[in-house]
Amino acid sequence: MLRFIRARRVLCGFPKPYRLNLGCGKVRFSNWANVDLSRHDTAADLAWDLRDPLPVEDNSCEYIYTEHVLEHFTIEHGLALMKECRRALRPGGVVRIAMPSLDVLVEKSANGNWRDQDWLRWPQFAHIQTRAEMMNIAFRSWGHLWLYDREEFHRRLKEAGFSTFIDVEWGQSAHAELSQRETRQDSLLICEAVKDT
Repeated sequence: MLRFIRARRVLCGFPKPYRLNLGCGKVRFSNWANVDLSRHDTAADLAWDLRDPLPVEDNSCEYIYTEHVLEHFTIEHGLALMKECRRALRPGGVVRIAMPSLDVLVEKSANGNWRDQDWLRWPQFAHIQTRAEMMNIAFRSWGHLWLYDREEFHRRLKEAGFSTFIDVEWGQSAHAELSQRETRQDSLLICEAVKDT
């Protein structure tokens, strides 16, 4: 309970309804509450473990955004975070979740063009020589614990209580505040879920 009270004081400087940028890393959104596990070497306004309940009241958020976060949680913690997002959103509020796509990894692997991925052009991955090595790194590096394809992502959104959600393209949204938010070229699975009234 002490963590919740301390966090509410931090968010007091932000107008309601809140806009949360969860797992912000070094990406800061103006007029949003930027949240990360640590404030050291991040753009975070608030240090918070996203495996804990979000430090906001029910129905207090207009928008929630997260990029390349969900795949770093176990399926149980990922589902819990999606449920927390739904709890925190006000009716009509939207969460936008962007992450790497298992569909893309499998498709590129099957088609033989597995090298055609943004992250494989980074110098630290120049050593990768085979499709199997690429797949294992995608699943096990960077602290990845669970990769999603579209079917799995939709399943978990439904389990979290969302009935309205749409797949969206990189940087595109019907909501101006959620447009042009992605910073990673490999954010290829993106969905916006709406808390129904």
